[in-house]
Amino acid sequence: MIGEEQVQAMEYLQKYSGMFNEMAKESIARMVGGQSDEGKPSLPNTEQIMSLVSQSVTLNPKNFMREHMNYMDKHSQLLQAAAKAISGESFDEVAKGTSNDRRFRDNEWTENPFFNYVRQSYLINANFFKNVVDSLEFENAKDAQQARFFTRQYINSLSPTNYVLTNPEVCREIIDTKGDSIVRGMDKFFKDLDNSPAEAFKINQVDIDAYELGEDLATTPGKVIFKNDLIELIQYQATTETVHATPLLIVPPFINKYYILDLDEKKSIIRWLVNEGFSVFVVSWINPDASLAQKGLSHYIHEGVIKAIDVACEKTKQPKVHVAGYCIGGTLLSITQSYLAANDQDKVASLTFLTTLFDFSDPGEVGNYLSENSFPLLEQSAQQKGYFDGRVMAMSFSLLRENNLFWSFFVENYLKGKDQTPFDILYWNGDSTNIAAQCFIEFVKNMYVENNLIKPGVVMIDDTPIDLSNIDVPVYCLATIQDHIVPWQSAYNSAKVLGGSVRFVVAGSGHVAGVINPVEGGKYPHWVNNETPLPASEQQWMDGAIEQEGSWWSDWKTWLVPLSGKSVKARQVATKGYPGLANAPGDYVKVRLEQMNSRL
Repeated sequence: MIGEEQVQAMEYLQKYSGMFNEMAKESIARMVGGQSDEGKPSLPNTEQIMSLVSQSVTLNPKNFMREHMNYMDKHSQLLQAAAKAISGESFDEVAKGTSNDRRFRDNEWTENPFFNYVRQSYLINANFFKNVVDSLEFENAKDAQQARFFTRQYINSLSPTNYVLTNPEVCREIIDTKGDSIVRGMDKFFKDLDNSPAEAFKINQVDIDAYELGEDLATTPGKVIFKNDLIELIQYQATTETVHATPLLIVPPFINKYYILDLDEKKSIIRWLVNEGFSVFVVSWINPDASLAQKGLSHYIHEGVIKAIDVACEKTKQPKVHVAGYCIGGTLLSITQSYLAANDQDKVASLTFLTTLFDFSDPGEVGNYLSENSFPLLEQSAQQKGYFDGRVMAMSFSLLRENNLFWSFFVENYLKGKDQTPFDILYWNGDSTNIAAQCFIEFVKNMYVENNLIKPGVVMIDDTPIDLSNIDVPVYCLATIQDHIVPWQSAYNSAKVLGGSVRFVVAGSGHVAGVINPVEGGKYPHWVNNETPLPASEQQWMDGAIEQEGSWWSDWKTWLVPLSGKSVKARQVATKGYPGLANAPGDYVKVRLEQMNSRL
């Protein structure tokens, strides 16, 4: 059943077998979670997590035998179908995949008997593993979720599309290029390996030289007007003669770089806000190394968010600012506002939370990595390094959509040796940011492991107990309907924790594309429900929601403008008190981990 293409491909592979075997060995080592380096702890891998989870599982022998008998029967049917196909008959579909599985879109998967057999055999095995795990009885739901998640990772890693001789597209590429694709792929692989930490393997989804910040991305005119150990504060130049009196400060997540909000001119929500007459300030977090290991949540709040609020107020001569937080930037903002409220500091006119969690009881699939089982290993690694490596976080997020964001690039980059297509969002996605060790440990423990933020008084900043119910300023909460990092249902339950008036909106698409959905040319709708207070459950909210065409940006502006005071003359960025330290996008955002690698 092996065809001429496979034979030719094997001949080329023999020429490079030593290098290819090394590549496969390194891939597998990194994919399961890394290895110990000179006695240093590695991050948790699949085997370690599954070992912990398995302690709370019970096997139902009856269910297992039923699945096993079905598995044997399917393989028997497949062998019969293959025998008929060899004799010239059509190859029956014993195991049908899903119509949207792009891994098997090539015609060879159905027209070539060899590849058809490989595909169906894999699907039978995959269904068997999945069904067995689904039939297991766990002591708690979180262990069940982890077991299913890591089983899915294991199943998808074994797809025949991820291996040279069982992927028809790869075989054709090898033959067409006379083996050059293998050489190019291995060269790309080892370059990426050099830029990966010991704990993980980071694929460059886009060439790191494809864009230049300040030239291609992050081009909205402005200046850095303040700088300390943790932040550069950027103020953007007005494009209108008058602006709304109350300025707007944006707090992005400290695990990513802010320029996801300032991509090209069309996608930039920062540029849009400036053009709509808002005085916009943005926090640009530092990409920390071990020298900032002791910076904890309190530092990120005082030296980060509160300092930015104070500077924005002083710079615009306004008593209050609007503040918008994205993802865990919003979580940090919620803690900050509770702290300010508890200390009678009235500095915030309104809050906007974009895809943000406060209630981490269901944190989405990322909770499988940041869990009670994995936390001791994560903590130990961060303490030894002085930071949590952003490249590990990037790989973890990619593996939440492993077939689309990891294995597809593995195949294209390394097995086919293809050059990556420039794409701004994927470029940003690969521009990783470290997290200071103390902040990482405090955040993961309090949020993902113990879910302390919804427990009044448990989280403490200095001597101030944090209680989110004391937040009573107007609040706008955005969730996205396909979000795999912050599920919209969890975002809704988080919004209900807050005190005061809350407007909740759901946008189409996911965690990034749903937020970055411009007014002109935006692809996705949004859903609104004007019922106040918020309905008791997320399903009740959705049942009463109305779908609106176009971007949620317009809805946000409609909500924000009446809270922004009268129009005033547009403000200058560079002033005597704040002369401007550098042009936007500043220096912190330009530091890449590839550049830091030699000194980390």
